[in-house]
Amino acid sequence: MNELHSVHRGSIAPGIELTCIQTDRFKTGCLSVNLVGKLSRATAPGFALIPRVLRRGSSEHPDMESIAAALDELYGARIEPMVRKKGEMHCIGFYADYPDERFIPGGSDILEKVAGLVCGMLLSPDMRDGALRQDYIDSEKNNLIDDIRANINDKRGYSIDRLVEEMCANEAFGTCRLGDEPGVRAITPDTLTGCYHDILESSRVEILYCGSAGPDRVNAALSGALSVLPAARDDLALPPTEIVLYPGSGAPRRITEALDVTQGKLAVGFRLGKAMAGVPDYPALMVFNAVYGSGDISKLFLNVRERLALCYYVSSILEKHKGVMIVSSGVEFSDFETALDEILAQLGHVKSGDISEHELLSAKRSIITSIKSAMDRPAGLVDLYFDSAIASVRYDPAALCDEIEAVTQKQVAGTASQVEPDTIYFLTGDPLTVGEDGE
Repeated sequence: MNELHSVHRGSIAPGIELTCIQTDRFKTGCLSVNLVGKLSRATAPGFALIPRVLRRGSSEHPDMESIAAALDELYGARIEPMVRKKGEMHCIGFYADYPDERFIPGGSDILEKVAGLVCGMLLSPDMRDGALRQDYIDSEKNNLIDDIRANINDKRGYSIDRLVEEMCANEAFGTCRLGDEPGVRAITPDTLTGCYHDILESSRVEILYCGSAGPDRVNAALSGALSVLPAARDDLALPPTEIVLYPGSGAPRRITEALDVTQGKLAVGFRLGKAMAGVPDYPALMVFNAVYGSGDISKLFLNVRERLALCYYVSSILEKHKGVMIVSSGVEFSDFETALDEILAQLGHVKSGDISEHELLSAKRSIITSIKSAMDRPAGLVDLYFDSAIASVRYDPAALCDEIEAVTQKQVAGTASQVEPDTIYFLTGDPLTVGEDGE
């Protein structure tokens, strides 16, 4: 129990889990409905396209104009499609927010209406001859392809995506959450409709609510709206994520590619090793990441960027569901090797326990501030509890701050000692630096 909110978790039906975060702190309520399936290259394009197509129209509200009118009647409620990758889980669905009923005169049934609208889009799409609409599919395929192509314009994000693709080439995690352009182009109404029915039958449903309504009322509102889900779903488990503890034998693999860029993009992928074995210590992992590279008080920022001026930016990203850490940096082409050596050297300092009391305290404060900031927003609260709900080891987001405060320097060094570099990716603007095999 948290003094600012209470959390109730239970099953609405087999394979449908509800996390109800009850609080009167916000003027806005929100509802997040997620279908959690297995990430794979074969199904990723269909997964990514489905919520976009479903958002275009339901049997009750068959077009965007009708949906917009229904949302206006709910005092400007919003419903947006979601596509996320969490470890090797592909999570799709809808996020809705709306004015909390305490602030709407006579608005006692807004929750039920929003739940009905969201679930209507998800479970009762507007179809033609038993298939999802061709015109909606064609339009959203073009939009999805535009988004896939746009990734290359963000060179920092592109370098991270390419690192993950190469590092996890034989793992589902190497799949882009949006799929690939050829896969999207190949989609037809029949194949997408088949994919849609497969998802409904085989995916775990994780629903999160944040607002002033109690759990019994939220459960009742959703039970009716979800009653048309396929009956023979049993109690579907979350798809597992393959955890590769260590890279293969030998030195880290190196990938170099050339594009028309004026600044090099260096991305280094690490495996978290035995830190992910058994029951991962998430608070220790988070503090290690903050000490090493996740903010402007980290060793990477203060040393590689500020003291040595070897890069324009540098930071580390932790994917705790997969057991992977990524360091992303922008460097001059000529500083690539020097910057790489220093990035690895700073990891060595953390491994050896070269962590000052100030660094440890600053790292903890940074994480705690981030968590508290997330808890000050309905969407942030929902994201925290969703991450916990799908984690291989469940944790209590409300207790995270206290657990992070208790992490010791020895725990951070012990966590760091398990971390090993796997793959090094460098995006350069000089094609002469690229070997014939691209490495």
